[in-house]
Amino acid sequence: MVSLFTEIRKYTATRFSADETASFRRLIRGALRETGAHDSKGLPKAIIALKSALLFAEAIEPDHNILLAIGLYPMVTDRKFDLAYVGRNWGDDVAGLIKGLQCVDRFSNKNNVVNQDNFRGLMLSLADDIRVIIIMIVRNLVLMRSINHHPDDEWVRNVAFEASCLYAQLAHRMGLYKIKGELEDLALKYTNREIYTQIAHKLNETKRSREAYIKSFIDPVKAKLEAAGLKFDIKGRTKSISSIWNKMKKQKVDLQGIYDLFAIRVIIDTPREKEKSDCWLAYSIVADMYTANPARMKDWISIPKSNGYESLHATVMGPGSKWVEVQFRTRRMDLVAEKGLAAHWRYKGVKSDSTDQWMNNIRDILETADSGPMQLMKDMRMDVYGKEVFAFTPKGDLFRLAAGATVLDFAFQIHTNVGAHCTGAVVNGQHRKITYKINSGDTVEILTASNQTPKADWLNIVVSTKARNKIKQSLNEELQRMADLGKEILERRAKNRKIEIEESVLMKLINKAGYKYANEFFADMADEKIDPGKFLATYIEETSEKSEGQRISAEEYQMRRPDEETQTKSDVMVIGDKSIDGLKYKFAKCCSPIYGDDVFGFISSDGLVKIHRCDCPNAANIRERYPYRIIRADWSGRQGDMLPVSLKIIGNDDIGILANITSIISKEANVILRSISVDSHDGMFQGMLVVAVNEQRQLTTLLRKLKTVKGVKDIQRL
Repeated sequence: MVSLFTEIRKYTATRFSADETASFRRLIRGALRETGAHDSKGLPKAIIALKSALLFAEAIEPDHNILLAIGLYPMVTDRKFDLAYVGRNWGDDVAGLIKGLQCVDRFSNKNNVVNQDNFRGLMLSLADDIRVIIIMIVRNLVLMRSINHHPDDEWVRNVAFEASCLYAQLAHRMGLYKIKGELEDLALKYTNREIYTQIAHKLNETKRSREAYIKSFIDPVKAKLEAAGLKFDIKGRTKSISSIWNKMKKQKVDLQGIYDLFAIRVIIDTPREKEKSDCWLAYSIVADMYTANPARMKDWISIPKSNGYESLHATVMGPGSKWVEVQFRTRRMDLVAEKGLAAHWRYKGVKSDSTDQWMNNIRDILETADSGPMQLMKDMRMDVYGKEVFAFTPKGDLFRLAAGATVLDFAFQIHTNVGAHCTGAVVNGQHRKITYKINSGDTVEILTASNQTPKADWLNIVVSTKARNKIKQSLNEELQRMADLGKEILERRAKNRKIEIEESVLMKLINKAGYKYANEFFADMADEKIDPGKFLATYIEETSEKSEGQRISAEEYQMRRPDEETQTKSDVMVIGDKSIDGLKYKFAKCCSPIYGDDVFGFISSDGLVKIHRCDCPNAANIRERYPYRIIRADWSGRQGDMLPVSLKIIGNDDIGILANITSIISKEANVILRSISVDSHDGMFQGMLVVAVNEQRQLTTLLRKLKTVKGVKDIQRL
């Protein structure tokens, strides 16, 4: 702890005032003494914050406001003081950074990163302020360094997963390659410790011979470069364990089969105006000494990467016929490579153009994506690690695209509307289809047509995440438009035929027709692939013959059971002057008639007489389709057994309202509450009640009393 304070003091000495330094150290020491100074996983919050601040200062930039925000953040989360206090004492910018970290931490739950909403929320929060992104990357690396052999294995794996799939990719995009490499190494260590240990052990075994080979390569190169009058540093480095493991998997070889385990870096001291020429001079000297592989030449000096990275990479055949990667860059380029975009500005709210463009692309991806989190992470990885091509508009604007990008990708990169109406392009003066793959240096003029719209097969043409998600978004909007039209057609046809469509029966028939989603069914109906008339005929048959009682509950079934048996002895019903006694009948489940309701009889195909209410939802369909099977039915004047009635009730979700409802039912003579189910949402509730009554007058009285309960908005018999 003493060494931590000493190191922090070194970076804050010239950036903090004396009062700020004293106050900051006092708060940190107070946090360390607090009993609640550890988080839920037993990690010391104040120490993690200090280590994060120190790492930020060492690896990126010792910035005043960011160091304060990192150090003060644990005290704000522990409610030692609030953001208003931070703003008054250390400035609104520090308070704003802490607020950004709070917003991120609401979503960054290590156990829920694979939840899509959390992941999207986290990323959108990160993309709101680039400084918050860098702080989170640094904090994540400190966390990863702190959890080796932590007892909660599952949590450690989740943290490693997030570090590999999210923060390492962000670090790469920001140009923080050293941090990215360490995050990926630690992620491999925590998720596959056996592989990590094997590679580390083999690298350690070959360390001496590897260092000897690097020296044998560097010494003659160093002499040649000095003879050319260049001022430089030259060094060799072994590639990261995770990078080696990825190469082993990709090339399907063991460690001995990886030919480029290390790279040589030449860092030249030269003025800005001579950077390119001196780098190419150094390259030509090395290429004269060792045979270069032109297929592995990478020129990021002429056109830097989108994260600001500039370097010239060459692979040459070194001593012993071994391939060696050599990187040529200047001191300024190396600073950018080591500290990424952070080397371009001083974190005072100023953002570089390339960073703004990248953050806007991230927002486009996240706000339009409809896939799961794993696909989102895959898309992020593709965008981060994919190679780039560069193309121009006729006006000379330069666009960066992923390798393999097509004319259609280029169109969507310009603007969503341009992409949606793209019909082709003129590339270098020649007409090309939307499938044409862009090459670096192409000049592309997009052709559009007002009647062109995105097609499903476009998803097989584009390679960029932004274009793919914009196409999906457009297709989904068109599908929804067609579905709304199809649903309106069905509802209008049903209304004309006086058919009341029940949602549960409708969904059952849609599934039976082979549709997984209702939108697809309705879209096909709008496209005239489904005849609404024939479908309604199927619906009528389903409801009248097979699905009359689909809403019946288990308790209701027990209550109705005596009446569902065929009746031959009761004289409750009469037809004209004749009793039904002697005929088989039962009460219809779809409308549950009770004594006193206006009813009619329907002779079903099995000879049973089903008694329906005249206002039954199926009554109009039955009368229209089967008028010859309808018989008159009346109550005989004698009450039968208690019968169930289903009630739908809607009201305010107030305390005690259900108790008032059930109290009224329990006090009502000859009324029994058989079942109740309630769902509540946004301060309202919707309930289903099943009560048993003898006759319709009892039900009318009950409904009148229930409507007087304070908070009840509506109650209907089903």
